[in-house]
Amino acid sequence: MATERRGDGTPPAEDRYERTFSFAGELRNVTEARLAAEEFLGALAVQSPPAEHEYWDDILLVVTELAANVIQYAPGPFRLRMRRTFDGVHVTMRDTSTIRPEPRPFHPRTGGGGIGWHLMHTLCTQVSVVVDDEGKDIHAFLPW
Repeated sequence: MATERRGDGTPPAEDRYERTFSFAGELRNVTEARLAAEEFLGALAVQSPPAEHEYWDDILLVVTELAANVIQYAPGPFRLRMRRTFDGVHVTMRDTSTIRPEPRPFHPRTGGGGIGWHLMHTLCTQVSVVVDDEGKDIHAFLPW
């Protein structure tokens, strides 16, 4: 991807289709991650609107779910990266935990958790987890 600025000081067009946001790992960062994702999607929609309105909402829901899980299960800073792909949006959440997410049983009558990982796999066209010595990246691909 081109990283040099054009003569007028503006970044090349490709830069508008990829953003990275860093967070300290505090509870308020869940909302801030959602707002950052909304900012990214707003800029993206100017040049390339979503094929379906619900794609926007699905992406925001996935980002919110990922950020909430970071706060609950992976203490410390985290990073959200969003980029446009040829057929959708690639969301990457980087956190400090080396533990892979696993599906948990969801019991709606008793409340509390268990639906997030199932939700991710329902809304996303692909989900993958890459773990290294310092944490993990969760990759989610969604239609746009």
